[in-house]
Amino acid sequence: MGKNISAVIPVKANSSRLYHKNILPFSNSNLLVHKIRQLKACGKIDEIIVSSDSEEMLQMALKENVFAIKRPKMYADESQPFGNFLEYLTGEIRFDHLLYACCTSPLVETDLYEKAIDLYFDKLNEGYDSLISVYKYQHFLLDDNGPINFSRGLNHVNSQNLPAYYNFTCGIVISPKEHIKQWKYHFGPNVYKMEVSQEEAIDIDTYWDYLAAQAFYQAKHGSENMPNQQPLSSVMPHTPSPPR
Repeated sequence: MGKNISAVIPVKANSSRLYHKNILPFSNSNLLVHKIRQLKACGKIDEIIVSSDSEEMLQMALKENVFAIKRPKMYADESQPFGNFLEYLTGEIRFDHLLYACCTSPLVETDLYEKAIDLYFDKLNEGYDSLISVYKYQHFLLDDNGPINFSRGLNHVNSQNLPAYYNFTCGIVISPKEHIKQWKYHFGPNVYKMEVSQEEAIDIDTYWDYLAAQAFYQAKHGSENMPNQQPLSSVMPHTPSPPR
């Protein structure tokens, strides 16, 4: 097995929670184009593919000189098993390893991809089977029956002493193509969890995620790098106002 990597950006025409989220304005372009450019700047990726059922998004990919592959309608249907879509993807990529790179993680930047790819191959040699980005989570959790990871009363501990959970951020997933076919999933049972920062962990799925991503990016890169920023009412006409 070689070390060549195919990066896939999966984008659908429709999104159930946030209207047209994959092409919301971001930086000096939009989320999809922003992600393409981040990946193109990474010297460790051998091909970049945009997989979409949207002609508009496929045209954006072509203008950025990356591969644009029209996704069959059945693989853009959320009622279908995710594993079927992943198995389909393995037949579309040319190289041995798949980097699954969602454009809704805009704070996963080029240097983080480079770090993750190097770490991935190191960890394969150590016996791990894949790599994902995670955010360490130590907060008080309850379900309908009460506390899950802490105790009330004298056994209460501060949050930093709680058992650690890990939020799978969806920002970076790297696995061998042949293993994905077997697992019907994009990472395996012995995955290496690469911890990332709070801003790198942002996965835009809601109004508030989008606000947070914009704020973090502007704080890091400056407002001059956000010329396309528009009032949220204009870019999300079907999104209800946030609760007060």
